[in-house]
Amino acid sequence: MATRSYWKKIQIPRYAPLNHSIHVDVLVVGGGMTGVTAAWLLKKSGKKVALIERDQCGQANTGNSTAHLTCVTDLRLHQLMKRFGPDHTRAIWDAGLAAIDQIHSIIEVEKISCEFTRIPGYLHAALYGNQDETEDLKIDVAIAADLGIDAKYIPLVPVFNRPGICFPNQAKFHPLKYLAELVSRIPGGGCHVFDQTEAVEFANGNDGNPVRVTANGHTITCDVVFMATDVPLAGISNMVSAALLQTKLTSYTSYAIGAKLPVKVAPEASFWDTSGPYYYLRIDRNERDHYVVFGGLDHKTGQESDTGKFFDELEATLRRFLPELQVDHRWSGQVTESHDGLPLIGATVERQFIGTGFSGNGITFGTLAAMMVCDSVQDRKNPWHELFDPNRTQIRGGIYNYLTENLEYPYYMIKDCLRASEGTTLQDLKRDEGKILKLDGEKVAAYCDADGQVTQLSAVCTHLGCIVHWNEAETSWDCPCHGSRFDVTGKVLAGPAETPLQRHVDKKVN
Repeated sequence: MATRSYWKKIQIPRYAPLNHSIHVDVLVVGGGMTGVTAAWLLKKSGKKVALIERDQCGQANTGNSTAHLTCVTDLRLHQLMKRFGPDHTRAIWDAGLAAIDQIHSIIEVEKISCEFTRIPGYLHAALYGNQDETEDLKIDVAIAADLGIDAKYIPLVPVFNRPGICFPNQAKFHPLKYLAELVSRIPGGGCHVFDQTEAVEFANGNDGNPVRVTANGHTITCDVVFMATDVPLAGISNMVSAALLQTKLTSYTSYAIGAKLPVKVAPEASFWDTSGPYYYLRIDRNERDHYVVFGGLDHKTGQESDTGKFFDELEATLRRFLPELQVDHRWSGQVTESHDGLPLIGATVERQFIGTGFSGNGITFGTLAAMMVCDSVQDRKNPWHELFDPNRTQIRGGIYNYLTENLEYPYYMIKDCLRASEGTTLQDLKRDEGKILKLDGEKVAAYCDADGQVTQLSAVCTHLGCIVHWNEAETSWDCPCHGSRFDVTGKVLAGPAETPLQRHVDKKVN
């Protein structure tokens, strides 16, 4: 029986410790999903970045995650509505969608093979107890309908045969296959990754001087520090503000088992029940069988001594529904919850950012934190800035009008990747017209000239992975996120993209 995470069969690249002083634009502290994603995004935006990890990248919370990619938060929709109101509830949901889409875009841009799959997610009635939760679940479905969230009531969800809600278009992937590839793209061009490198001293740069961070006896000078550690270091914050931040956070230990299913008896999907703490399940479909990861039984870290009993209880619970289990992995991980159930993402003091309090959405909210910090470093507006501000007090009723004030942000990253394509065959094209078509499961930017010759390109912008739009007036493919433009052959007309759109096989239509 393996007593470490199922994902850790994958070898993450190792990097040398810091052994000399350097200067960069941004220092990222922490080599998990949050830090690696931030470093990659910042490098793509033109910044010089150093990523430091006191152990080895991916081996802490990311490596121990169960890697659900979902916008279904630990707080139910009716709870979000009661605490934060409809506008902010929709914003929280969209934040998760944006993070999943960002991961998908990175995978496409970098051509990472990591088993990424869009799957349904099921929230269902508690595994234990006889309470009828039908009406409560239907209330959440009604709220979803009012907010434009895709959700459907299911009388009996798969596997557990309990009433629930199906949320389509969630996702799953192999977190360390993803991280191993992504971190390898960071070094070079003035950017660095250092393992076995712990930041031990921070000195705030005054009067425009750089921040100075001591690690391994050497100095990293930088303009901005991002604390991508689950429990943020004080850094350049004073002790009072650092202590205040800690009062907003609570750490929990969660347990997981991994098991093979010799027969394909369940669909590829994710599941969460309504109990507290809740049980969670993901099912991966392999060529010969399924692999399942089942977890739960969270408790405050350090408050239980006989932890082995939790693994036995998880196995016994899941065998009630999947008796063919062949358990081969057991492990535990930590999750950090905030005072109000939302993550803390943003600046704690000038020139220092944090991302923490992700609860059960560590992968998605960690990715979102990386996106938000990248926006902040570039002085770019972000729709979730006020919502997840670490210094927030109360969120209710109108910090901003989310849907109207953020129309200029590249929210198209969410809308365009999830919206329906404009056609599914080349016959949907008229002459002298461009459209986004879904061909063989892929979004293609297709243009038909006056002679009926069709040029097919990848619809994914080569800058940061947004979906391009057809510009009829200019006969070009334009990116709504950051303004890159491409001609009908995929050639770059205007940056920040530097690489042409990927070319597909051209065809002739009648």
